[in-house]
Amino acid sequence: MNGPDKNTKFPLTHYNKLCFLKNIVKNPNIIVGDYTYYDDFENVENFEKNVKYHFDFVDDKLIIGKFCMIASDVKFIMNGANHLTAAMSTYPFAIFGNGWESAMEGKSYPQKGDINIGNDVWIGFNSTIMAGVNIGDGAIIATNSTVTKDVEPYTIVGGNPAKNIRKRFSEDVIAKLLELQWWHWDIEKITMNIQNLTDNNIEKLMK
Repeated sequence: MNGPDKNTKFPLTHYNKLCFLKNIVKNPNIIVGDYTYYDDFENVENFEKNVKYHFDFVDDKLIIGKFCMIASDVKFIMNGANHLTAAMSTYPFAIFGNGWESAMEGKSYPQKGDINIGNDVWIGFNSTIMAGVNIGDGAIIATNSTVTKDVEPYTIVGGNPAKNIRKRFSEDVIAKLLELQWWHWDIEKITMNIQNLTDNNIEKLMK
């Protein structure tokens, strides 16, 4: 056997509060890699409800890599939440019409870009990821964090706003892991290496 079927919706028998996320998302602007799972205390269908202000006309994307772990109540704040901040008023007059349509002529709301989550990223309960943030491979986001800036690979961050707590490994080990990119191996090779992937000896994995 080579692990669970990546195309199954609920990989745990008789348990529907954890799903392989790519198999439930419907929005084409949410892109999820294989084996990334989402765990929800109530209903996994809540995931897209927690991708906030994700309007079609903005066309921004939430991109999540492979083998990520996303806890319940994690929220992603997309660019549709942005207001003018350098203007005299932040109020979105134009969206209400009725003579206010011209308020945004020659102007545009701030765009911070897509949210990009790397591979093997663990996002803890009730965390919030803001628009434009890039989270590197192997990072850990602590419970109740609000991530407003990019997170480097294999870095643990926490707090509001989230700050670096520590690196998970030495720079040398991180460089080797980023070179290996084990998440792109075929599933047979991953299965052969699950003992090494759950160990802390990089040299075994390199072999």
